[in-house]
Amino acid sequence: MADSLERSTTAVLLAAGSGSRLGLGPKALLPFRGSTLVEVLAGVLLDGGCRDVVVVLGAEAGRVAETADLTRHTVIRNPEWQDGMGGSFRAGVAAAPTGDHVLVALVDQPGLTPQTVARLLAAHRPGRVTSAAYRGPDGSLRRGHPLLLDATLREQAAESATGDAGARLFLQAHPDLIDLVDCTDQSGGDDLDTPDQLRLLE
Repeated sequence: MADSLERSTTAVLLAAGSGSRLGLGPKALLPFRGSTLVEVLAGVLLDGGCRDVVVVLGAEAGRVAETADLTRHTVIRNPEWQDGMGGSFRAGVAAAPTGDHVLVALVDQPGLTPQTVARLLAAHRPGRVTSAAYRGPDGSLRRGHPLLLDATLREQAAESATGDAGARLFLQAHPDLIDLVDCTDQSGGDDLDTPDQLRLLE
């Protein structure tokens, strides 16, 4: 069953933001492991078992596309990226082959590993949402990314995406559909949002 899921799961890597809070340009082009963040994470998604990666670009899309080697992946541009992540989420889901499950990942999560991706694929159940989760200081699990949307739910999740909300509104409306998968042993699940978090790239 895991092999079947791998063959039918497309990853969507949201990489359209301008990185304004960091002030270093698009986070997609931050140097990471001798390459760029977007190249490394797109590779991680393939290595984890997804059959294709849809990379959604926005801010300085031309420069990102010219600088990063994304030839193994499907690259699309969201011209309305400034309106928030919701538009990039919708565009990415729409670009995934019809009938595929969709695994949504963020370009500013450098701790993502192939093992995390593979774990989500293996844990997924039909008709469900499978989310990576990470333990906070109090020991409780908190939902994070990546997020695996079943093929039967992807359209409904995309329709609810607006502004800076990707799948959040859909998830809030359907908490009973979410299965949390503990990935704390792989990373802390942190996003790279502020200058003090640049240590995540080390």
